[in-house]
Amino acid sequence: MSEMKFRTLGSSDLEVSVISLGSWLTYSGGVEQDRTRACTEAAFDAGINFFDTANVYGRGAAEEAWGEILSEHPRDSYVLATKVFGQMSDDEADRGLSPDQVAKQIDASLTRLKVDHVDLYQAHRFDADVALEDTVEALQKVVSDGKARYLGFSEWTPEQIKAAIEIGGEDLFVSSQPQYSMLWRAPEDQVFPLCMDHGISQIVWSPLAQGLLTGKYKPGQEFPADSRFAHESMGGAKDVIYSEEAAEAVQRLVPIADDAGLTLPELALAWTLRGPELASAIIGASRPEQVHANAAAAGITLDDDVLAACDEALGDVPVTGQTLAVNATPYLKRR
Repeated sequence: MSEMKFRTLGSSDLEVSVISLGSWLTYSGGVEQDRTRACTEAAFDAGINFFDTANVYGRGAAEEAWGEILSEHPRDSYVLATKVFGQMSDDEADRGLSPDQVAKQIDASLTRLKVDHVDLYQAHRFDADVALEDTVEALQKVVSDGKARYLGFSEWTPEQIKAAIEIGGEDLFVSSQPQYSMLWRAPEDQVFPLCMDHGISQIVWSPLAQGLLTGKYKPGQEFPADSRFAHESMGGAKDVIYSEEAAEAVQRLVPIADDAGLTLPELALAWTLRGPELASAIIGASRPEQVHANAAAAGITLDDDVLAACDEALGDVPVTGQTLAVNATPYLKRR
């Protein structure tokens, strides 16, 4: 088993494992508690110290699951991140980044997680219905009250990022969490360089394209019955990620991985982590062996020939519907 690697998260003093464990489609209800525990313990065993969740995952279920499990570990043995934005009840107003919501949701998250603070508190999306100054002040208050050590955001546009920094200062954010993989490289264009200029690291989600980059989805074949793409309850992943062209491109990566002595997931994760702007890639897992297999990518460095071969194999692959995950609305509500 390769040794886990760690990188500094932005301008913070947090050292996070380059492979982190997330809880989006699994520990929010898709996986029973005993398997959640087994995967979490496997993460610790593999050297993973960074755990990412959100209040909206199962409307608190994922946070509650980890609250039970992580409370059995010393608080300084893991870095804990959660998020705020999503609708938390049947009341459509119970969402967003207003000062009242941020104050309410951080307290609820801490209660579920059984901690007195999180290391990273992230705006899960941008809230165009709230004055940005109010959102920034509310998030800063979470830090000043000692309920979070640092702040981040997920899927904000460059315009939104720059406007928030103008209000809150250069040290406002330490992390950005975009979707990013071999099949979805949109953040490279503007978000990555902008964040680098402001000392903000990337924590990327879906680095394996919700399983497409594992190679188990073959073009022209039915999805495996136990896979995410086969179940609408697992987020309707096939409608967002899958295309025949993408599946064909993934199969072109298989011999590249074989020649390099790697599994396809190892190749995809090592590719994602190849740049200095990346602090961590979030994996999802429903079985402990998946955690260990993905963690093995931490110690892999791809040479230039392999990277060039990957680019050639992928070409300009259209990935149906992935733009749905990107908040492309630059609208900024100001006081």
